[in-house]
Amino acid sequence: MILRASCAFFAILILARIIGKKQVSQLTFFHYATGITFGSIAAEISTQVETPFLDGIVSLIVWTVLTVAVSYISFRSKNARILFDDKPQIVINNGVILNNELRKARLHPDELAMLLREQSIFSFDEVQYAVFETNGELSVLKKPLARTATTADVSVSAPSPQYLPMELITDGQIIRKNLNELQLTEDWLRKKLAKKNIHDVNKVYYAQILENGSLYISIKNASPPS
Repeated sequence: MILRASCAFFAILILARIIGKKQVSQLTFFHYATGITFGSIAAEISTQVETPFLDGIVSLIVWTVLTVAVSYISFRSKNARILFDDKPQIVINNGVILNNELRKARLHPDELAMLLREQSIFSFDEVQYAVFETNGELSVLKKPLARTATTADVSVSAPSPQYLPMELITDGQIIRKNLNELQLTEDWLRKKLAKKNIHDVNKVYYAQILENGSLYISIKNASPPS
């Protein structure tokens, strides 16, 4: 067993080097599948005595050849690359949440908000573009004003935020729990919407309160401003 495990370890190490850095740095659909399979085969030949060792090594080599071949085909063909790895999806365009693209990515607005918070962005209002990459990460381009000098750079004082940005409406549904936590009322929310000529909550895909008490609002199926 020690010999089998040692041989499997060095075999998968060598084959991983052949496949390249992309396998470990970018977990796309394809690389995720091959990574799991490599680990499973290595575990099988390392721990299961009844599994012929040579068969396991041959399986690893075959998977390596297939992985390199698919990577080469993907490199040469854009259509193949999309087939194997999918393509990036723009989920926020000119500050507007594209709910259809979110649905295609099977991404909920709450999950999108979490991905933004991981980049220290708490307000949707700061985002110009957001792209959901094929490896599951979110790339964000902030609005110009959000990328300008900080208050520390210009030596001015800034007031403390009045609110922690929170979602108040998701897919036409008012999040009353968050309203209560912020000590706000549904009537207050509807008046805010009315000021923007929105009288039907069902038309709102996502609404978030900003630090200064204003609302970021994304309408269902809205077209980004040109």
